[in-house]
Amino acid sequence: MGLHLRPIDIVEDITEQDFREKYLKPRIPVVIKNMAKKWPAYQKWTMDYMKEVVGDVEVPLYDSSKADPSAPINASAAKMKFGDYIDLIKTTPTDLRIFLFDPIKSAPKLLEDYIAPKDLMGGFLDNYPSMFFGGQGSETFLHFDIDMAHIFHTHFIGRKHILLFDYKWKERLYQIPYATYSLEDYNISNPDFENFPALDGVEGIECFLEHGDTLFMPTGWWHWMKYLDGSFSISLRAWDKSWAVKAHSLWNLTVQRNFDNFMKRRFKKRYMDWKEGLAIKRANRALKKGLPK
Repeated sequence: MGLHLRPIDIVEDITEQDFREKYLKPRIPVVIKNMAKKWPAYQKWTMDYMKEVVGDVEVPLYDSSKADPSAPINASAAKMKFGDYIDLIKTTPTDLRIFLFDPIKSAPKLLEDYIAPKDLMGGFLDNYPSMFFGGQGSETFLHFDIDMAHIFHTHFIGRKHILLFDYKWKERLYQIPYATYSLEDYNISNPDFENFPALDGVEGIECFLEHGDTLFMPTGWWHWMKYLDGSFSISLRAWDKSWAVKAHSLWNLTVQRNFDNFMKRRFKKRYMDWKEGLAIKRANRALKKGLPK
């Protein structure tokens, strides 16, 4: 009984041909050890440096509590000045995280410190890539990215534990209907197989990132992340060439998101209870049928 986790592939460096053939085309995750060592950020990006260049901008913070059924997705739990938050995670375990705030917009000089891996692929999307900060022990709930992009996720300062699951396992992971996250009543790092039997036998990949490691996460991969130390990461996003994936992204960002927010506002807890019940029914049905095959 249990999850079937294998260690992630790790390479020091990789050529464009090997990356495309072994990882991009088959959509398999990999950790690239040396990519960020070529960046100025590898030496420059410390907690104190981020605090200095970003300053005292007020930022939204997110915790590990279950989502409020009546609130739009990604509603923040608290706010704090960025510098005060950096001081907090340097010294104190906390489940407070920063995401959906871009320090680079407040400190454009950070744009000079990283290099998008265009030698490996094209299609990079962001003028201002996303950055993520977390205190020791904070967790990012199990989800996949709504825009269905490929992600190059580079970590700094501390360590991060990551579990990855192919998109095909979505029903067995208890995906919430009309959403890109799973049922929040179980802990994927220590699953309760008695109450959530569909998790038994799910196949995934386990990964640990250290300072300067870059994780390539292909489109649609589910991921759960835990900050083992107060630390931060940057994600560079790139389009998949598939028009079907692009259409899926557009659907998620427009029709699905707007419908879900409307239903939350209109029906609140009743709607969320229905979604959670349907997630459980779908998971049990997939388990009974032995899906995915």
